[in-house]
Amino acid sequence: MIVAVAGRRPDPPESRSPRFPLAGIGAVSRQIRERLETCRASAVVSSAAAGADLLTLQEAGALGLRRRVVLAGPSERFKQASVVDRPGDWGPLFDRIVGEVRATGDLIELDVDGDFTGYLRVTAAILDEAVKLAQPSEQRLGALLVWDGKSRGDDDVTDAFRRQAAAARFELLPDVLTFSGSLKET
Repeated sequence: MIVAVAGRRPDPPESRSPRFPLAGIGAVSRQIRERLETCRASAVVSSAAAGADLLTLQEAGALGLRRRVVLAGPSERFKQASVVDRPGDWGPLFDRIVGEVRATGDLIELDVDGDFTGYLRVTAAILDEAVKLAQPSEQRLGALLVWDGKSRGDDDVTDAFRRQAAAARFELLPDVLTFSGSLKET
């Protein structure tokens, strides 16, 4: 299965509505690995923002899966806007993963703005790239959401990904929950 991924970034320090607290990173990583193993993924396609994306890419790499990364702009600009702007030590992980996928020819840097419309284009590109990877061997397509399970409304890119993946007939894998109100590191 080729798995397309989207999800939440860690909560900013001033967050009043927790969606992905840093305390849950270990539990989220374990859920991601479990989903990838259960569906027998052979490749993952995602962006590389702090949180869900980087955790998924890290777990996929540990499992020896192919990783294709789609960024909203050049990697250094993306890193500043979507990686190091959140709590946690995401920068070195981003640099390592982007270096690895660049070396294999699996890094795509789109010429889009880092706004809602640009991120919707990235979402469409992630799904398109998953289809491209699946076609030669007719592999199944899966969509994995790493989120709190609740839409924030019309400007929720993760929810837009879910809707687009369903419309494109991707198999929706069980969500990885980043926050359930009681998620604790174990």
